Amino acid sequence: MKPEYDLLVVGGGPGGALAARTAAEQGLSVCLVEKRPAIGVPVRCAEGVGRDLLTEFMDPDPAWISAEVERAVLVAPDGYRITLEPSMAGCEVGYVLDRKRFDRDLVMQAANAGADIQVKTRAVAPIVKNGAVAGALLEQQGSVSEVLARVVVAADGVESKFARWAGLETAVPLSEIETCVQFLMTGIEIDPGATVFYLGNEVAPEGYVWIFPKGDRTANVGIGISGKKCRSGSRPIDYLNRFIKSSFPEGRVLEWVMGGVPVCRPLERTVADGLIVVGDAARVSDPITGGGIYNAMFTGRLAGKIAAEAIGRGDVSADGLMPYDAGWRSSKLGMALERNYRVKEYFITLSDEKLNRLVHSVSQIDLAQFSVLGIITELVRQDPSLLLELRAIRKLL
Repeated sequence: MKPEYDLLVVGGGPGGALAARTAAEQGLSVCLVEKRPAIGVPVRCAEGVGRDLLTEFMDPDPAWISAEVERAVLVAPDGYRITLEPSMAGCEVGYVLDRKRFDRDLVMQAANAGADIQVKTRAVAPIVKNGAVAGALLEQQGSVSEVLARVVVAADGVESKFARWAGLETAVPLSEIETCVQFLMTGIEIDPGATVFYLGNEVAPEGYVWIFPKGDRTANVGIGISGKKCRSGSRPIDYLNRFIKSSFPEGRVLEWVMGGVPVCRPLERTVADGLIVVGDAARVSDPITGGGIYNAMFTGRLAGKIAAEAIGRGDVSADGLMPYDAGWRSSKLGMALERNYRVKEYFITLSDEKLNRLVHSVSQIDLAQFSVLGIITELVRQDPSLLLELRAIRKLL
């Protein structure tokens, strides 16, 4: 590890890896640091990603695809199930990844592009000069060293300590964070080509239970619920244990992880002098699903590109880096985040009776493409009375 780089990336997830690779491909000297001793672990993710979204960045490698997903199943609180399949034959919904292999491969791509990679290396404080971020103090094997950088990318996940230390407001209200627990289970009967989502205030208040296939009779089985719903006896692990006892009593747990997912609006500002914030650290995970793999990769790649341009111009101020912030906000991703936040705010108010009504209505829809906006539009078209309930988001239709 050198004492100075053009770009320092804090965090070795998909966002950090794409930022490092993109900047290195532009000829910048890059160092990526990851606090854990291995890339990709622990996996705190359901591991699902859309096929078209993933291929925007690369051709999928079979080595890190655990399952190809062809359909999604929604289960209403009353047990009514609907299957959502693409209208075009042969068009998969997406993939369930092996994130351990996937993340390592992304970081390896960054290394092959010329980035230095340092694991078990923790950023403990930003270096600030004349009010601008100019690097970080890094702790490695018990010693702390100073590493300077013209731009730092904070890709350190939901905790986002680095951005907070640098002066950005990153706090997430308890009501806008999903607390999650996930088991990797085997010996369970599942549809290997479908992701399954269970809705309802009894099964997962202001959230859902998911089943994402990972191979023969194996799946990620997890739950996310609103942080404000957590209390003794009603924690995510309590809800998940009850679900497992009812649905997979003979299943065996191979791994389990827990964590939080922000379902709030993104940070009001994702740049500062010498700093860019990406992925979950920027709060760009999807407010409805909590999904963040594509969002992290999109913002990471954009961060690497804008950092290279700003360094080339000799202007790494917040204004010089602002094309990053403006770029992702004006993109399809940015507009979807705002729309989905408003949709989420509506759906968390629904009683189980209304959730049943909506799921039964969806079963009558023939969608050309499954999407949040498509479902809402079709629901209102088939049942105009729903427009009154959806008036808070009707401007988006």
